[in-house]
Amino acid sequence: MPEFWKGRAWIELDREALRHNVSFLRSRLPDGCELMPAVKANAYGHSAVLIAQECERLGIRAFCVATAQEGAELRRAGIGGEILVLGYTHPQEFPLLLRYGLTQTALDLPYAETLNSWGQTIRVHIKIDTGMHRLGECCEHLETLQKILDCRNLHVTGTFTHLCTADGVSAEDQEFLMVQCRSFYKTVNQLERLGYNCGKLHLMSSYALLRHPEIGGNYARVGIALYGVLSVKGDADRFGSEQLRSVLSLKARVALVRDLVPGEGAGYGLQFRADRNTKLAVLSIGYADGLPRKLGGGIGAALLHGRRAPIVGRICMDQTLVDVTDIPAVSPGDVAVLIGRSGTQELTTCDLAEQTGTISNEILSRLGGRLKRMLQ
Repeated sequence: MPEFWKGRAWIELDREALRHNVSFLRSRLPDGCELMPAVKANAYGHSAVLIAQECERLGIRAFCVATAQEGAELRRAGIGGEILVLGYTHPQEFPLLLRYGLTQTALDLPYAETLNSWGQTIRVHIKIDTGMHRLGECCEHLETLQKILDCRNLHVTGTFTHLCTADGVSAEDQEFLMVQCRSFYKTVNQLERLGYNCGKLHLMSSYALLRHPEIGGNYARVGIALYGVLSVKGDADRFGSEQLRSVLSLKARVALVRDLVPGEGAGYGLQFRADRNTKLAVLSIGYADGLPRKLGGGIGAALLHGRRAPIVGRICMDQTLVDVTDIPAVSPGDVAVLIGRSGTQELTTCDLAEQTGTISNEILSRLGGRLKRMLQ
């Protein structure tokens, strides 16, 4: 008997939406460039394994993750091709790189020397800092970059940078984007003239691919756009990506329905007070599942029977109260939608992000591990 996964709260992943997004993003790629999906943070909360497996079926052969543990999870699930670890791996975890055939980012010269001193051949991509000042060896340190390339135990198969203003709307943001691109290609060209092979090149993120595909490279590291979402409301209209389709829906069961009379309170601190005869539905989802606590107190809503039910009181660790007084016939076992569609109504990830003062990337990546996920 297959596992029942639509129990208390769960995530539904739309296979056709994912396939559509892959096709749309591929249509934006310049010649010689392939998608390298960012499936870090459990594929932005979607399920790294399910997303990578479907991408493999679509012919994608390269992925990037944040940690060696994330890469190992993909390998254990049978994912092939290149898996690039974008972040720091502790020396005690270096064996994971070999055991699972992962490619490690050389973060700077001291880190590259640590990798090299381990004594085993490790595939690496060199990260070049072109102005974000986070990870990477400075683009102006040509001799230092040569020393990384000269490390005998490092097999360099790629070189990349991160464009930190690709999603910006100001002229200054876009100018800095181009400064970063020019700096990257200048450094790579200098290294190649000295006889070094920098391998596959990649600069573009989701926003860079949507806005400036002419930036080029061999890979586009697409993350948020792959999942049919952009970081904030309005970006799809601004950047011509209306064709993207949201992959994820978040749903929860109604556990029970409570009746309150005027003056009665509900939830922690009795923060909600009924000012009329009120029906509250108790949803089997809470902040431990990644539902932002800031949505409480009437800021957020759930969809039930195609209508909006305001979230009232404080969101709890495992439950959420919604006011269903004006929604007929809500019963235990009914399905509430927290992200997605119900009838003609829709709650988007960007809606939640706007209501809680953050970006959709954070909303998605915080979705909890006890939520069952299914691609259908």
